[in-house]
Amino acid sequence: MSNQSESIFSKTINPVYQAGIALAGVVVISLVAKLVGLTGITEVPQRFPWMSAASFMLLFALFNSVFSLSSDNLMKYWGRSMYCFLGLAAAAAGVAYLLSSLTMSEAGSYRWIYIVVGIGYLVFLSMMAMLRKIVDFAQREEWNHPRIRRK
Repeated sequence: MSNQSESIFSKTINPVYQAGIALAGVVVISLVAKLVGLTGITEVPQRFPWMSAASFMLLFALFNSVFSLSSDNLMKYWGRSMYCFLGLAAAAAGVAYLLSSLTMSEAGSYRWIYIVVGIGYLVFLSMMAMLRKIVDFAQREEWNHPRIRRK
């Protein structure tokens, strides 16, 4: 059986690396889709790079908030995470614009999708902070003597 310490979720991964991986995913998936569209294998919508950008932003938000549980200094991790999320959003939007030649407004509802993903990221981070406080509280408590209920 595997050890708990060998889990990827028990390691702290720098948010800069996470954002870099997400941006690389946006570029690779968007370029592959562009190539598939140019070869004529199947029709790829012109807005596909925007969908790819939003999808990888959501993946970053999810995994970054989970990895925040294992960080030593939560505030420092959060600060780097916020800047990385903003950088990822800007860079992914730039890649999507370059590959689709559509602005965010012209791409349809992707402006709102970006807003929802941004708010969702803040909600994910808040949930993980609350979960971490609950776990820290539970670990400090003495569980040797549970309360006796009156019947």
